[in-house]
Amino acid sequence: MIHHANHLRPKVDGIKVGGHQASCASMVQIITALYFSALKPEDRVAVKPHASPVFHAMQYLMGLQTREALEAFRGFGGAQSYPSRTKDIDDVDFSTGSVGLGVAITSFASIVQDYITAKTWGADVPLGRMVALVGDAELDEGNVYEALQEGWKNDLRNCWWIIDYNRQSLDGIVREGLFSRIEKIFAVFGWDVVRIKHGALQRAAFAEPGGAKLRDWIDSCPNQDYSALTFMGGAVWRGRLMNDLGDQGDVSALIDRRSDDELADLMENLGGNCVTTMAETFAAHDHERPTCFLAYTIKGWGTPIAGHKDNHGGLMTNAQFDAWQDHMGVPAGQEWDPYATIEDVEAFKSSLGEVPFFAKGRRRFKDDKLAVPPVTSPSDKRISTQAAFGKILDDLSKGDSDLARRIVTTSPDVTGTTNLGAWVNRRKLFARAEMADAFIEHKIPSTAKWNFAPDGQHIELGIAEMNLFLLLGAAGLSHSLFGRRLIPIGTLYDPFVCRGLDALNYACYQDARFIVVGTPSGVTLAPEGGAHQSIGTPLIGMSQDGLSAFEPAFADELAVIMEWAFEYLQRDGDVGLDERTWLRDETGGSVYLRLTTNPIEQPGKRVDDDFRQGAIDGAYWLKKPGPNCELVIAYQGAVAPEAISAAGVLGEGRRDIGVLAVTSADRLNAGWLAAQRARTRGQRQALSHVERLFADLPRQCHLVTVIDGHPTTLSWLGSVAGHRTHPLGVEHFGQTGTIGDLYHHFAIDAAAIVAAVDGLTAGKRVGNGLMAHTGAF
Repeated sequence: MIHHANHLRPKVDGIKVGGHQASCASMVQIITALYFSALKPEDRVAVKPHASPVFHAMQYLMGLQTREALEAFRGFGGAQSYPSRTKDIDDVDFSTGSVGLGVAITSFASIVQDYITAKTWGADVPLGRMVALVGDAELDEGNVYEALQEGWKNDLRNCWWIIDYNRQSLDGIVREGLFSRIEKIFAVFGWDVVRIKHGALQRAAFAEPGGAKLRDWIDSCPNQDYSALTFMGGAVWRGRLMNDLGDQGDVSALIDRRSDDELADLMENLGGNCVTTMAETFAAHDHERPTCFLAYTIKGWGTPIAGHKDNHGGLMTNAQFDAWQDHMGVPAGQEWDPYATIEDVEAFKSSLGEVPFFAKGRRRFKDDKLAVPPVTSPSDKRISTQAAFGKILDDLSKGDSDLARRIVTTSPDVTGTTNLGAWVNRRKLFARAEMADAFIEHKIPSTAKWNFAPDGQHIELGIAEMNLFLLLGAAGLSHSLFGRRLIPIGTLYDPFVCRGLDALNYACYQDARFIVVGTPSGVTLAPEGGAHQSIGTPLIGMSQDGLSAFEPAFADELAVIMEWAFEYLQRDGDVGLDERTWLRDETGGSVYLRLTTNPIEQPGKRVDDDFRQGAIDGAYWLKKPGPNCELVIAYQGAVAPEAISAAGVLGEGRRDIGVLAVTSADRLNAGWLAAQRARTRGQRQALSHVERLFADLPRQCHLVTVIDGHPTTLSWLGSVAGHRTHPLGVEHFGQTGTIGDLYHHFAIDAAAIVAAVDGLTAGKRVGNGLMAHTGAF
């Protein structure tokens, strides 16, 4: 597959396709033993990214992958470079690619499995093992150790990490002694650690006279020397061993009894490259304790590039490949025949049919969609969107809907400060065993009533945002992995979305379904200073595929959006575009809510369809422009009162001012771009939501956009219909102060909006009248 992609398939671009031949070769025996002897259908596996071709080949053998996809490996529409739930046709459990994330998500999937099976509605789900096939260099990633700690806190079980310890990475050889330290870390966090260093051939040799000396030599040989000797082959192995161990009678005889090829086979028969050894090791571990298998392997095992320090990105030449194919006994022309080297094909097929893991075919489950009860807005006259979020969840927690029973919340040590407290007090925290709150027992007053129980619906995390998004990713796949749908909701401080961004992207790439709430956000979190004031997160929301981003200003907008989001998470339709908005809404996805702690005056009760649909589609007219509109102020989020106040002042000197309430620059922009693409393809009548909103604006109308975030978020609005635009927002790190101080400093307050208009348009200057307006409805 890799050779075909790089040397046989026509190259349009003239560049190397790649495919990691050496990294694949070191994993063949591990994957064979795992899938064909150890796994059950309920087990789930995250495959080492660079072992993707081995996985695809195995799926091809079992009838779950096509030859056409393998021939197009790393090409358009072909088998993917790294296993992908959304791009590959074979039975991928977890997408992998960004190293370390596939490892860690298995521990969170195990926690999610325990969460589901502890509930009455999930008690019949069979427990499986969550398995990660790990490249040893993946353990350089810090998120792995964050996950280890979280697993210990949540009593992790039924999780295997199988490390392909080939001691080589992209740039060199692994340092001596590193893994003795890593083993200690696993042990500290309650894992069993199993070293699998010697294969069956080596163990048999060790039983011969002189074998103990050979074993001691192997165990003490430096990684670099072992790799170099492997590459150079049997004669060089003999010379080195005789130089170090010769003239000792029994061990010299042990070496002399073997030809150069046999000696090379012996020395390269490490535990991870021995199917028998791996299968026996897996079979011996039938407990539920988390287990790390450290499987010693040869990178590039069995190939001409085995052991070479440059083999990570290296490829066999045509001559090397031809010799290797001859050595493997595969006749020319039968390279794609899955049974090319099998003598009794029918017997072999029969044995494959008895492999437990593949007995049930593809293991993608579905679950019924949950009815969404009406979500009502809090009645407070002044409230922040963060507080409204907490009240909406609290209201759901009081009910008995199926939706409420399937909600699972989580937060990285900011549960209380992101307004999840009321929900948690009613619905409790999850743990497999009951744990009482000592403060309650001793009658110590506290707003947090934290009882842990199997029926709890909140998973508390330590302050590690990567873990948050990995847990959301695992929980957001529960309907597919375990056949039970969850509605995961995670909260974190908005600036720290960036800290977990790789895991957020990873979760979306797998098409996991969840709601993430970034709050508080922006410089509106004034007293906290620049380190806690987010700037670019609205742009992350716009650019992240699989995530619909919203930033409502008012509680009723949030209620509408959350009701829609609960249903949107459950959609799994085709990729057709909605011709009303030109959004891919039928496919569903995840949702990001950017909220704030600033309480603002709320509008009166609004129930009209334009408002409700506009809040979902991304914008609606808070103040509809007149026929001679000179100015539109478009705002998103917490700065709503500033925009409203400025509009009131400016209305004294300019006609027909419009105020556009943007709830989702992301959805507005996505619909606009999609409609443009539709028009280029011949659908001339395609109009997006924002184009219809702007359809009646005069060409000479000016736009001022304002957001507590990067101004680019809304600056593109001027391109929709060619209106001159002045974008206001935050471009630099914030600092401490009051909200008024920082709004004024960053020129996103009402006065700055008025000043922008005065400088942009020819009309009566009205800035002096600003103090008379408060931004009230």
